[in-house]
Amino acid sequence: MHKVRTCRALHDHHLNLALALAGKHSSQLPHDQLIGRRRNCPTSTMSFLRLARAPALRSRLSAARLAPTTQRRSFLPLHLSDRKVLDEKYPDRQQLSEAEDPDMNGGYLNPPPIKRQFRDPYAEWWDPQERRNFGEPVHEDNDMLGMFSPHEYTWTTTGPALLMIGAFIAVFLGVSGVVYLNYPDRPAYPREFEGGLERELGGPGAVRARMAGDEDP
Repeated sequence: MHKVRTCRALHDHHLNLALALAGKHSSQLPHDQLIGRRRNCPTSTMSFLRLARAPALRSRLSAARLAPTTQRRSFLPLHLSDRKVLDEKYPDRQQLSEAEDPDMNGGYLNPPPIKRQFRDPYAEWWDPQERRNFGEPVHEDNDMLGMFSPHEYTWTTTGPALLMIGAFIAVFLGVSGVVYLNYPDRPAYPREFEGGLERELGGPGAVRARMAGDEDP
């Protein structure tokens, strides 16, 4: 009789403990409370022990399923897996208004757009070929301002250049006209052959020579 009362008390205790664990989903249980007196208790009490362990096992399995694949299969250092570190190293693009970013280049401050060819070639540059110092900001149109961009000719302006081209064309056409008007006639006249030497050159259909009655060349 005393044994039955002890099992009933342990049964009630395990039932309350199982209900509490089902609400908390805790995986840490006192070993002596879970084990109890299994040998002196009926099978129904053991079922409540299994019920108490079930939420803890389910929570562990769900945590394992929710873990990222990279964490379950391999290990990545913090600078490759930590979200905070990645956000600090690669922040999101800053959204600026048209007033804050009139050039639509993300707020980048461009240096004055001066071609490198106009810089002093004899100055002590860190990069003598590009005529640029170390750490100097680069313009966003550097491909059109660098030393390898098309050379800009400044030795003349548009007006004088057009005047020189027009003078060259006028002189060329004037000289050509004078030569055409004073060019002498041909000193000789094409020779004519009897019958155009048709038979001698291969017969009908062959390219014959000039004969009397042909048009003047």
